[in-house]
Amino acid sequence: MKPKDYRYNSKRSLIIKEAPAQADEMARKMKDELIMRTEENIERMSELQQRLYASGKEGLIVLLQGMDASGKDSLIRRLFSGLNPQGVRVYSFKAPAGEELRRDYLWRVTKCLPERGMISIFNRSHYEDAVTVGVEKLYEKFNMPERCLGDEIIDKRLEQIRNFEQYLFENGIRVVKLFLNISRDEQKKRLLERLDQPRKNWKFSPDDLASRARWDDYMAAYEYAINRTATGHCPWYVLPADNKWLCRYLASEAILDALKNIDPQYPEPDPSAISLIDEYRKALEEA
Repeated sequence: MKPKDYRYNSKRSLIIKEAPAQADEMARKMKDELIMRTEENIERMSELQQRLYASGKEGLIVLLQGMDASGKDSLIRRLFSGLNPQGVRVYSFKAPAGEELRRDYLWRVTKCLPERGMISIFNRSHYEDAVTVGVEKLYEKFNMPERCLGDEIIDKRLEQIRNFEQYLFENGIRVVKLFLNISRDEQKKRLLERLDQPRKNWKFSPDDLASRARWDDYMAAYEYAINRTATGHCPWYVLPADNKWLCRYLASEAILDALKNIDPQYPEPDPSAISLIDEYRKALEEA
């Protein structure tokens, strides 16, 4: 059970109705083992993050998309709690509003790109400016020239995003794109929990109901966006999200694979400094 089984690139197209949202029988039998593997992956991620930070040669974006209550927040807390917070930044994006609508739509994302050596986590992302903007037809109210609008605006944006991610890759920033594929029934269950449990009331928003009412439209929009922007260097992983333990395991595998491909190494010390190590050690021992 590897992330490649859930990976979509230019050689494989997504049919979202056929993508699993739940753990199959084999995964359920392996639940305890997969939870243990997740813990091991987090430890390995922490080790590689230290090397990434020290080397400063490549940056990494972990990008999460999914419907409300698909588990994005809890996945971030679980998988990244063991990493050095100095090298990780988390950014959340919603439907564009305010100043964001007076700028080009990638403006708010480019501000959050990681320095080489750093990891940026996008809780939602620039895909909101294609998926949500398209489904809700927000572009009809954009104060933009007529030449920039029209029904083809979403196709243009997806092409721009595809090129943008190629640009990032060619400038030392890799992107791991994870779509948390929750079923409609499981989402209903989790939204009801937000209403039934006082400590979760704050998480509920009427907007959750509005987007849920357009479930089929959102699924079609995600399927289209994923197929238009999945590439060999920047694939999508469509992960079953009804079982959080499985989703977290597969996400940890995908992130770990990206870090292994980067293969960060600690910088070699200056040769002149190596010759002085014994002298420095003696000075410290005598201090």
